[in-house]
Amino acid sequence: MRSTSARLLLAVTFLACARMASAQAADDIIEKTLTAQGGREAMGKITSRSTKGSIVVTSQAGDLPGTIEVLNQAPNKVRTLLNLDLTAVGAGAMTVDQRFDGTNGYAMNSMQGDSEITGGRLESLRNSAFPSPFIGYKDRGTKIVLAGKEKVGDKDAYALSITPTSGPASRVWIDTESYLPLKASTTVDTPETGPLEQITEFSDYRDVDGVKVPFKLSATSAVQSYTVKVTSVEQNVKIDPALFAKPVPK
Repeated sequence: MRSTSARLLLAVTFLACARMASAQAADDIIEKTLTAQGGREAMGKITSRSTKGSIVVTSQAGDLPGTIEVLNQAPNKVRTLLNLDLTAVGAGAMTVDQRFDGTNGYAMNSMQGDSEITGGRLESLRNSAFPSPFIGYKDRGTKIVLAGKEKVGDKDAYALSITPTSGPASRVWIDTESYLPLKASTTVDTPETGPLEQITEFSDYRDVDGVKVPFKLSATSAVQSYTVKVTSVEQNVKIDPALFAKPVPK
């Protein structure tokens, strides 16, 4: 009996030490990633951002081109404005305006109507952080551990597992050479789609005010895929707080 208890204690201790080592390794990778992206000091000076670009959504009927604009305000406010040309599927233009004010989310769709953002989508928005999810993550109660090394295309990458206090977990893959993020994935359960994993790949990093920003993003899921090519990035712009909130009826 004592022998069994001793073995159990050793196993628990081993697992605890392994988790601690994994967390410490993750911290080292995170610090190198923040340095590669410009450093904590430079990133700490970024309080808002306006990103504009082109987007192409891939569908069975063909590619659907459009424009995209994303507004970010620290610590986690975000507004995404999307305009798509649906000529390829026999429709006109579609506008999607998604807003999150730090607590609540609202989406306006010119074809599907307006709706509150709820469930996993809302939790993901609440767990997001600008300008980096790695800054202050421990203060938010988020846990990050090193899940091992994996391939992302032809590159070796560290896989970091991210678990917030509530809401969906996610993963981020960090290039072992440049220490820049290569890919991220999260699974969100929504009433419209059920559990759905979305994978986003980042590339074409460029320096903007001392901070590295990806100028190309490619996202895929079971229902759609799209590619964004950034055309402009402006840091520390003044943003009307109303743009993050649900519009007030006139």
